[in-house]
Amino acid sequence: MIGSGTLDRRLTIVRASGSQNGYGELDRTWSTLTTIWAERRDVSDGERIAMGEQTAALVSRFRVRSTGVTRTITARDRAICGGDTFEITGIKEVGRNAFLEITAIARDDQ
Repeated sequence: MIGSGTLDRRLTIVRASGSQNGYGELDRTWSTLTTIWAERRDVSDGERIAMGEQTAALVSRFRVRSTGVTRTITARDRAICGGDTFEITGIKEVGRNAFLEITAIARDDQ
C-alpha cells in the first residue's frame, strides 16, 4: 500500500488540442488537464548517438491516485515533473482502482 507521504511530487498532465492552419498543418496547443500529487521513480536512463549527436533519455514511473480525471489520461497526453517533460508510454492500474502507474520517457532532444 502506498501512503500519502510517498506522493511527494507535483505532476502536471497536459493534453493537446489543435486545429489546421491556413497551410493545412496541425497547430497543436497543450493545456493543463490536471496537477496532482505523485510518487516518482526513475527506472532507467541512457545515452545514445543518433545522426552524429548525443542524446539522453530518462524513463520514470509515476504513481498517482486513481480518480475520474486521472483515469482519462492516455499515451497522447504528456506529463511534466520537476521541469522535465515526459511522453507517456504506458498506464496501468495498481490495486482495485486505488492507483495508476504511468510510465513515461523524457528526452533531451524534445
